[in-house]
Amino acid sequence: MFDRILVAYDGSVGADRALEKATQLARLTDAALMVLTVYRHHSMLEASISMVRGNLDPGGNLDQAMRDTARDAADHAKNRAQKGGVTRVRAYIKAGPPARMIVAFAAEKGADLIVVGSRGLGSTEGYLLGSVSHKVTGLADCPVMVV
Repeated sequence: MFDRILVAYDGSVGADRALEKATQLARLTDAALMVLTVYRHHSMLEASISMVRGNLDPGGNLDQAMRDTARDAADHAKNRAQKGGVTRVRAYIKAGPPARMIVAFAAEKGADLIVVGSRGLGSTEGYLLGSVSHKVTGLADCPVMVV
């Protein structure tokens, strides 16, 4: 049924539910599971708009802090999937606009299914421009499951 499942993970409650569902599907179908965490490049205008939020040290490298937080989230999700019985799982991080990056990554890796949470860590941008899950469903060439 599925050979490659992509789950978008940002550490939110919705992403936890999506990870749980993706883990079940991957285990049942013996599919490879790809965990993707997307973070936004830090700028002063976009400081509060990010798929991943960390404890950012104002004196440090904010991009590196965002990358590190994304890596931690992706590794956490990978470990949970492995504990859930998925034998083929890899974690990835990417920088960019979350919805577009999720769809582009799914196409690049040949994902058969994208699993996303219905609500993530997005803030005002989601209310003004639409949620990441809504954008992914509109842009993806493969089936999308919103959990």
